[in-house]
Amino acid sequence: MLPARFAPVLFSLILSGLMSCIVTCVATWKALSFSAGFGGAWMQAWMVSWPIAFAVAFTAAPMVRRLVAKLVKQPAGS
Repeated sequence: MLPARFAPVLFSLILSGLMSCIVTCVATWKALSFSAGFGGAWMQAWMVSWPIAFAVAFTAAPMVRRLVAKLVKQPAGS
């Protein structure tokens, strides 16, 4: 188990990995269909996009949390 202080990094890593995997799959499928070379092209696109997605998710998370806090009704007594 990792120490709790790594939770924001781990969250960003897992979420960005999952999201970039799905998005690059859809984009690659739309561009190439399920033709020969689809898997390799998808993995290549994913490996390029995941670090970018991680950096964006990690740096944007605090701003997004603040925005969400402003957009949702706080429970009574908070």
